[in-house]
Amino acid sequence: MKKILTILCIGVVMTSYAQEFEISTELRPRFEYRHGFKTLIPDAEDAASFVSQRTRINLAYASEKLKAYISLQNVRVWGDVSTLASSDVNDTAIHEAWALLQLDPKFSLKLGRQEIVYDNHRMFGNVGWAQQARSHDAFIASYRPNTKHQLDLGLALNESSETLFKTDYTVNNYKAFQYLWYHTKASNLGISFLVLNNGLAYTDVNDKQKVDYNQTIGTYLNYAKNKLQADASVYFQTGKIANTSVSAYQFSGNISYQIHEAFKAGLGAEYLSGTDSDSTDDKIKSFNPWFGTNHKFNGFMDYFYVGNHSNSVGLLDIHASLAYQKEKFSAKLIPHLFSSAARVVDFTGKEMPNSLGTEIDLVLGYNWTKDVSFQAGYSQMFATDTMEALKGGNSDATNNWAWLMVTVKPSLFKTNFAKEK
Repeated sequence: MKKILTILCIGVVMTSYAQEFEISTELRPRFEYRHGFKTLIPDAEDAASFVSQRTRINLAYASEKLKAYISLQNVRVWGDVSTLASSDVNDTAIHEAWALLQLDPKFSLKLGRQEIVYDNHRMFGNVGWAQQARSHDAFIASYRPNTKHQLDLGLALNESSETLFKTDYTVNNYKAFQYLWYHTKASNLGISFLVLNNGLAYTDVNDKQKVDYNQTIGTYLNYAKNKLQADASVYFQTGKIANTSVSAYQFSGNISYQIHEAFKAGLGAEYLSGTDSDSTDDKIKSFNPWFGTNHKFNGFMDYFYVGNHSNSVGLLDIHASLAYQKEKFSAKLIPHLFSSAARVVDFTGKEMPNSLGTEIDLVLGYNWTKDVSFQAGYSQMFATDTMEALKGGNSDATNNWAWLMVTVKPSLFKTNFAKEK
């Protein structure tokens, strides 16, 4: 509570000097029913049901040469403290706290805790579905010579705390990264290039902490004209992780067409390389979408790459979509056909078929007002024996997931005048 009051006091002071200043908030409770979410449900387990909630207070400041943003959030599960509790389980945390310095019309510096989002969120995303979301402590230098070109240099260097001497980094996080991202537009085509050098700490055989760097290099293209939209990506990964060589890749392609003013149909596929489950090679062949919004891809039940499936057998995801949008209501149906990219063997050493199963996702949305929206979803996984060998649980059980979410995002206060001198 003290943090919130302090931030609001800062906001009052900032208002006196801002050309633009806004205080906004977000309340997002979400009910979930999980019966095979993320993994197949074991026979002895029952479904989980709970309500989680994200609460944010945001302060945004903008002047000619400076922008600043602070976002405080509390993430909770309803009932995780008693009705007479004197403290919270998770307290209030800083989700974002950054400043952007506009050095001249073409060049800017952004530093502090911030969300990093590029292209379709595959390699860098804010993971907005997760109640806590993702943000980085980073420095980004941006060069925009015009509206068609942008070049970003991003840097991050992480430590567990202030120290006098070198200590091990113990946070479950990357140790450092450096990246270059370039984007250009040509008529109806957008092209992006990414080079990411990602450093991960590990402990060697002598019980000493070291840092190995792996590299992700690739491109993303998107095209839109009239009723047609399409995108594609290709990424390669090399370098080392924990003194093990990496050789992995990803490619994807999607196309959609507005078949009616209210209906859009789409078709796509993504391939992420994997490592055979019985591999004895001293090499990682599994692609890792390091900082992506992975819930957005490969099915909403999060069986793949959402805190899981790293250094595994990879994935081939063939999917279609049918979307409806009219006035305030929307609906989308997305079936996925999953297969492993590498060989899967069971506990006896028997090779299994590559097919992992089919997932069907249905999402409904209704924008009640500009500040309030409702969303609901239902997903079901029709898994194969190969999925069971990979994940455990019971592939013959009904593995499904349902959710209902309300998002309330009002602007509490906004001003756009400058203080007279």
